[in-house]
Amino acid sequence: MEMELKQKEKELASFIGRLLREHFGKGPGSVYASIADPYITIYFTQFLSPMENKLLANKQSTYVQKIRDLLMKPLVEEIKVYIELHTDIEIEDFYYDWDLETQSGMFAGFGSVRQNKDYIPFRNQEAVHDMIAKLTEEVQKLPGEIYSCVLNPRTLLVVRERIFIQLEKELIHMGFQENLRIAKRRLEKGMLLQNKEIFEKLIGTTIVNIYVDWDFKEDKSAILFILQPNEYRAAMG
Repeated sequence: MEMELKQKEKELASFIGRLLREHFGKGPGSVYASIADPYITIYFTQFLSPMENKLLANKQSTYVQKIRDLLMKPLVEEIKVYIELHTDIEIEDFYYDWDLETQSGMFAGFGSVRQNKDYIPFRNQEAVHDMIAKLTEEVQKLPGEIYSCVLNPRTLLVVRERIFIQLEKELIHMGFQENLRIAKRRLEKGMLLQNKEIFEKLIGTTIVNIYVDWDFKEDKSAILFILQPNEYRAAMG
């Protein structure tokens, strides 16, 4: 069973690599896929095209993000279809984020049938939730709910629900989702990265990167902490 799962993860990683290469002109250097029903996460590195590199050199990172977001809209459906056909997990929520500085990114899909959220607790889990709640309250409001799980030694997923203030909801209603997403990436993600050392002390391992995205329709957000896998195993073991 585990061998079959590993094979599916390998095939999914290959599919994502090909898909990004076809639509962005350059594929990632490495792709790591994780299937932990009902969650699927994909982390990739060395992903930056020559054109994007030139735009970044001219301080046009916002433009690069807008282009990527536009290209992602049709790709999300392709990824959802592939996942459903090959894993029997019907993806309901889909999140993605980039780190242009480290040339990396993540995709995360949530299955439509929610499994038990009570995964094995990780070190200082409640303290991590408290820190997430504190930072969220500083930029918008206290989340209605926070839950989390370690999907594998490389990936810690944190989900926040009921986080948007009335102003954000009005901007969403008016169709400003794209501008709101870019602004929130700078603000919320910036705050998470500023507090990376605190999270590292709580979890007990090096955090390689932090990604965050929002589902404006469902009033939810997904945060992915990419961990140093060997360190995490040692901390938990």
